[in-house]
Amino acid sequence: MDHHTVAAVSITGTCLDVLGSLYLAYDLLGGQHGPLRLITRAVTYSLVFGIGYGLGLGLFFGLTAAIATGITLAIEFNRAARGLDHYSSLWEAVFSSIRGVGYGAGLYRILGLRYAIAFGILVTVGQVIAYARGMRPAIDYTANRRPRLSRRQFWGTVVRSVGFMATALVCSFFDFSHHVDHAWWFAIRVGLVIGIVTGVGTTVNPYIEYYADSLPERRLGVFGIGLILCGFALQSFQYWLQLFDVHLT
Repeated sequence: MDHHTVAAVSITGTCLDVLGSLYLAYDLLGGQHGPLRLITRAVTYSLVFGIGYGLGLGLFFGLTAAIATGITLAIEFNRAARGLDHYSSLWEAVFSSIRGVGYGAGLYRILGLRYAIAFGILVTVGQVIAYARGMRPAIDYTANRRPRLSRRQFWGTVVRSVGFMATALVCSFFDFSHHVDHAWWFAIRVGLVIGIVTGVGTTVNPYIEYYADSLPERRLGVFGIGLILCGFALQSFQYWLQLFDVHLT
């Protein structure tokens, strides 16, 4: 086991400790109208998209793309939950660029820097155009205990899949990377993974929104304690390795 893995585990544990403390301090942070609603959304959406992206395109892509997607979606859905109009075009461009960076960074280790930059730029432009045409993550927003996928959300998912396939093909054909094996298959894989995960996330979105606004305070406290215990276990991982004389590379 190398030092980078141990450091990543310890950092994850520290983050869980901080997050658990925030849940325990629910009342001090303003209760239902405090920042925990935003944090709950960000964590939940990051997990949903991270699992899907990670299974389809690898752990590193799942991590970077999910964090960028989870944070930006949480901000937009938090605004929609308050009954406010969507953000300005400038802010929507910022959200698009954040997600573009997340997608590009996820492909960096697989296909190199030039491919990652080109992919991120094209994805950002595509999302800005989608925003301009009214296709936003919070379209047909609802908070409900039942999953839901409206017609507009379904066709938006289809267009998104095709758009990511086309982006991957363009980056491959313009030789932004010299080692794209089976460019067509890789493009189809990227489009299907992102499209399917987006469709699943959109379908369960009403329940996540209902959960974010309706979770009882006691459950939040229990969840916070659980996160702190998990964080403590991960932080102590490095010391257990030393205790049992595990060799690090």
